[in-house]
This record gives sequence, structure tokens and C-alpha cells, in this order.
Amino acid sequence: MIMPVLMLGMLFATDALERPSVVVVVGAAGASEFETPFAQWAARWRDATRSAGGSYTAIGQAESAAASDRDLLKRTLDAEVARPVAPLWLVLIGHGTFDGREAKFNLRGADVSDTELAEWLKPITRPTIVFGCFSASGPFLNKLSRRDRVIVTATRSGSELNAARFGRYAAEAMADLSADLDKDGQVSALELFLAASGRVEQSYKDQSRLATEHALLDDNGDALGTPASFFQGVRAVRRARDGAPLDGARARQFALVKSRRERALPFALRQRRDMLERQLEDLRDAKDKIDQTQYYKQVEAIALELARLYDQAHALDAKDR
Repeated sequence: MIMPVLMLGMLFATDALERPSVVVVVGAAGASEFETPFAQWAARWRDATRSAGGSYTAIGQAESAAASDRDLLKRTLDAEVARPVAPLWLVLIGHGTFDGREAKFNLRGADVSDTELAEWLKPITRPTIVFGCFSASGPFLNKLSRRDRVIVTATRSGSELNAARFGRYAAEAMADLSADLDKDGQVSALELFLAASGRVEQSYKDQSRLATEHALLDDNGDALGTPASFFQGVRAVRRARDGAPLDGARARQFALVKSRRERALPFALRQRRDMLERQLEDLRDAKDKIDQTQYYKQVEAIALELARLYDQAHALDAKDR
């Protein structure tokens, strides 16, 4: 179905509303050796947000504040509820702890637990991408997992307690087009996860050390998570032992700094494109369970609609030039 021209015209006005919000929280450094790296990682997220034309909020870097970092985080997330369209990126940089029952992200002053953060995020219904760049962050994936959320944690469990390197490599990959695996001119949340995971693994190998962190990605809401080793390029090719659906299709659709081509695509067409791509991924995953004739008919129908969508986008782009 081709989107009516009138609807497209109305949705061009959503461009301002869909500018991303990026909230970067720098937790307690714990030791002076972490203060400068944490600040540098946050600065890379700030620069990327500016390039994206988004709104940037930093928590945990002011010398003094009227409220605690914990309260500032809650207030910031409360304010984000009012923005119904724009993706929210929440980046947590620092250290974490886990006592066997509850995981916490260490802030200056009172910490925030996985349960508390899940409650604070619950009212936010728009797409949300969380990068948990801290040790013992694995349990946060289980608590925060939800439909239309991308959750990335630096560790696969709460028992990986050593300082995490993942945050450094994720911050660096945003401005590095070598991380752009599908060559679409932008680095998606999935590609950030894959690039950072690969660089973390290589850094431990270079030092002849066993890796003490193993990142996970969840974007289908099943709270299970998928490691980078399951991917070939931007597609998960290994199956989980229990047959659980793999992640990646949704995370691939979010890029903080969009390419020129992506920025030129009207919001309504981008939403329709994303939905069609997810339908195509679902079909591929179910290929062995569907009659092959029906399978290819459905693939063809989606492919034709995608072609028409891009033809329409190209015509609109040419008209604006």
C-alpha cells in the first residue's frame, strides 16, 4: 500500500519531534584512573548527539548539583515521557554491582537498581535504546527487556564484576565507518554492539588474558539476549539451543547519526520501511515452517512494496532538490 500524499505531508512536520534524546549518565568512577576515560566516552556520545541534531543530557559530571545524580536521572526520564515519537538513547557509563538478587549501577551517592530503572522506564512507550556500559550489567537486560526496546549490556551476567571496557569501544565506533557492516553510510545500534564486542574480545587476546566481560543484545523483548558471536555481518546465523528467536533485526534500524539518505526519507516512509523489513526477517526465520511457494510469494510481495516505497522516496527527494 502506498502512503497517501496528504498523510506524508502531515508527517513531514514530525521531523522536529523525532530528533533523538540522548541521556548519558556517568557513574561513580571509584578510582581516579577511570575519571578521564569515562569523561572521554561521554564526550563522544555528546559529539554524536550534536551531529544527529538531537538533545543531549549529561548526568554525573557536574561538580555540584542541587539534586543527587539518582534524582536527576529519574527527573530526566520523567520528562522524556512527554516525547512520544523520538527515540531515546540512555547510556550508562561506569561500574556496577550484583549481590545475587539485585544488580545496581553505581552513581555518586545512592545507586540505581535494575528494578528501579525498569520502573522509571515503564511509562516511556517510544523506541528506547539502552547501552549498559558497566560491569555486572547483565541482570539489567532481564529487567529492562520490552517490546520496542534495544538493550545492550557489557556483561552477560552479574558475576562479571571487573571494570568493563565495552563503553570505550562503543563510544569510539560511533564515528568509525569501519563499523558500518551493511555499508548504508551509518552505524546502527546493532553495529555499535558488534564492533564494541569484537574490539573488547581482541583487546583481551592482545594481552593474552581471558575476557572477563561478554556483551549481550536484546531487541525482541524476550529478556534472553544474543552474543556477538551469533552474528555473521548484521544477521544472527546461529540458533539458540532452545530455539528461542534471535535478536538484531530491530537494533539494526536505529542509528543515532543518520546518513544523508536516511535523513531524506520522510518519517512515514521510514516507519513503513522498518515494519516491512521486520516482516521480512520474521519470514526468513520461519522459512522452514512455511510452504515454499507461499514463502516466496510473501517475500515477493514485501520486496515489491519496499521497491515502491523507495521509488516514492526518490521522487520526493528529487522534488525537494
